[in-house]
Amino acid sequence: MCCADGYKEYAQDDYLQLSGIQHFAFCRRQWALIHIEGQWADNARTVSGELLHERAHDASLDGVRGGVITVRGMPVHSRYLGVSGACDVVEFHPDPDGVPLHGREGTYRPLPVEYKRGEPKDNDCDRLQLCAQAMCLEEMLAARVDEGALYYGETRRREKVVLDDALRVQVRALLEEMHRYQERRHTPRPKRTQSCRACSLQDVCLPALGRAKGVADYVKRRLEEESP
Repeated sequence: MCCADGYKEYAQDDYLQLSGIQHFAFCRRQWALIHIEGQWADNARTVSGELLHERAHDASLDGVRGGVITVRGMPVHSRYLGVSGACDVVEFHPDPDGVPLHGREGTYRPLPVEYKRGEPKDNDCDRLQLCAQAMCLEEMLAARVDEGALYYGETRRREKVVLDDALRVQVRALLEEMHRYQERRHTPRPKRTQSCRACSLQDVCLPALGRAKGVADYVKRRLEEESP
């Protein structure tokens, strides 16, 4: 089904996990292993990230401060992106040009805040995830969300993110590609990069196979690496 703007409308059974767009932008094979094959492995990075998100989703910290309403772990979805998930934090700032909220007086401007364990990255992976969250909020609240923020655990600082048209185009393109992979149940072949060293799925992915001439060559190389 398509909406009036020509975008496809997805059934709920076909929704992807919103957080997966960060995995997909980082490494398509990593995303497929996690979201198609159901593979997962923890390392120090993933564990510390989970702890940070537990606090970010702690509903007991919800409330109003300085007129700003804070909601943690807010469920979001989009029929036209075909995704669902949760925002770590959504702040609703009083704004005369904002939108009304049920049970609240006045109008508010939503500001999504995504928590990350490390530090700001050179790539757009985190910004794309934040932008996807904002696009879900726009659809659900009939509001425009032009700005969001990324909070990094190592620096303990927020980074303002302008959610421009370029990011939105990337989000749509990546999600369309993700849906195609999902429909085909396709997992890309391994391709070794520098990023592989930080990935918790190295032993599942076996990125060295991407360079090996065959399984025998790969096994031989691993034996040589492990020999004293």
